[in-house]
Amino acid sequence: MKHSVFVLVLLVLFSCQDEKEFVPRDINSVKIETVMQDSLLSIRAIQLLNDGNLAFAGNNNTYGLYNVKTHSLLKSKQVFDSLNLEFRAVAQTAQDFFMLSVGSPALLYKTGDTGNMELVYQDHHPKAFYNAMRFWNNNEGIAIGDPTNDCMSIIITRNGGKSWSKLSCENLPKILDGEAAFAASNTNIAIVGNHTWVATGGKASRVLYSPDKGKTWEVYSTPIVQGLATTGLYSIDFYDALNGFGIGGDYTQPDNNTANKIRTSDGGKTWELVAPDKNPNYRSCVQYIPNRKGKELVAIGFKGIDYSSDSGSTWKNLSPEGFYTIRFVNDSVAYAAGSGRISKLTFSE
Repeated sequence: MKHSVFVLVLLVLFSCQDEKEFVPRDINSVKIETVMQDSLLSIRAIQLLNDGNLAFAGNNNTYGLYNVKTHSLLKSKQVFDSLNLEFRAVAQTAQDFFMLSVGSPALLYKTGDTGNMELVYQDHHPKAFYNAMRFWNNNEGIAIGDPTNDCMSIIITRNGGKSWSKLSCENLPKILDGEAAFAASNTNIAIVGNHTWVATGGKASRVLYSPDKGKTWEVYSTPIVQGLATTGLYSIDFYDALNGFGIGGDYTQPDNNTANKIRTSDGGKTWELVAPDKNPNYRSCVQYIPNRKGKELVAIGFKGIDYSSDSGSTWKNLSPEGFYTIRFVNDSVAYAAGSGRISKLTFSE
């Protein structure tokens, strides 16, 4: 009995301690330090590696690595025939880095045994256009792209990226007229554990959901703006298995903020519009700030950087500086990439 009481007291103490550790805050500024500048590059895909360094891939056949400790930069070119490759999706496992090009042929590379990049998948369909890539674990990963038949293009690996297989449309939800996806920031896919959410966009903009790492799929409607080829969800993120956020709009009307932000608290089954007709307007990427209880988000696009401290209900603009995509190192530091540069962002109250 005494032992049970002692354990109960410890649990209460630790519970109280955990609650005290989270202190609400309100970020008011962001410091932007450029770590790479190249006017010929457009970068929509960055990846924080397990060693803390930053990998990236972009247009003009270019990919590279930024060493955050030495501040050194390594850029390389990936050549395939005479094509000018543009990479908009990257991912990593503990062993390898992956990058996937847009357009046809779609080419997926992984790091090889000799330090080169090895081609592990290619899609020569005339409509091939892949948008995003993520891994569930060191063996299993997924990449998604625009439809080539009557479903989204989804390829999966179960052997660490050595080989990839395209899912049959028989096992996927059928697309609606004009439904595709945007290769804007490599954030069309959100993963929490075995749960996977895929954001589509265009004339129809929905969320595809798999509870079992791509083996079975469901599809959920959203109230995001849609109806044109350029409208819909551009980015999606989940803090946990229940709470998620999506953002987008219409990049051809970047000052429009009508129905461009949505939120879910039931794992994506239902979505609600938030901050309707209020900024931020069109944004290409949204990310939860880590370890902030799902309260804090940052949205980023070529029109600026915005922050929310109340799960996306209200927002403030921190900077007009334009970027395409962002990834957080911790709750105060992130890296963002865009047209001609990669920058380190430091957020503070």
